[in-house]
Amino acid sequence: MAIHNGVSTRNQLLTAASNIVSEKGVSKLTLEAVANQAGVSKGGLFYHFPSKEDLVQAMIDELSIDFMNDIKNNLQAFHGKGQWTQAYVETMFMKVEDGLKMSSALFASMFTNPKLMEKAQLQYKELQDQIQNDQVDPVHSIIVRLASDGLWFAEMFGLSPLDKEMRDKVHSELTKLITKGSE
Repeated sequence: MAIHNGVSTRNQLLTAASNIVSEKGVSKLTLEAVANQAGVSKGGLFYHFPSKEDLVQAMIDELSIDFMNDIKNNLQAFHGKGQWTQAYVETMFMKVEDGLKMSSALFASMFTNPKLMEKAQLQYKELQDQIQNDQVDPVHSIIVRLASDGLWFAEMFGLSPLDKEMRDKVHSELTKLITKGSE
C-alpha cells in the first residue's frame, strides 16, 4: 500500500471521495474525479476500488468502523446503568465537534445504492438494542438517542445548527435525562 505524506493511497482516495461529495454533491462523484483529486492514477484507484460501488461501500464501512470505535472508546468512561446511552451521546456530540465531512459524504453516498447501507443498518440496530436495554428507562434512552441523531443531522445539513453554547446546554440536559432514567 503506497503511503504519501503518512496517508495511505486508500485513505487518500476515501478522503478525496468524501470531499467531492461534501463540496460538489454526489452526482459529481466519479472514479476519474476521485483519482484526480487524490493525485492518484486511475490504475491506482482501480487497484483499491474496482468500481464506484466498491468505493462507496468502503466509505460507509470506514465511517461505521470509526463510529463504533469512538463509541467503544467513550464507553470506557461510563459504568453501570446508562453507559451505552451516555457513550452514544458523547460520540454524537464529539462527531459534531470534529466536523461532519466524512459523515455527510456517507449520507449522500448511500443514495447511489441503498443496499450498501445494510451492514451499517445492522450495526446500528445492534447499537439501538444496547441503548434500549441499558438499565435505564428505555423511553428516556431512545429520546436521548433520537435527540443526538437530530443534532447530528441538523449540523450535517446546516438546518439551523446550534451554536456551541446552546449545544453544550442540550448536551447537559440529555445527560441529565439519562441519569433521571436510571433512578
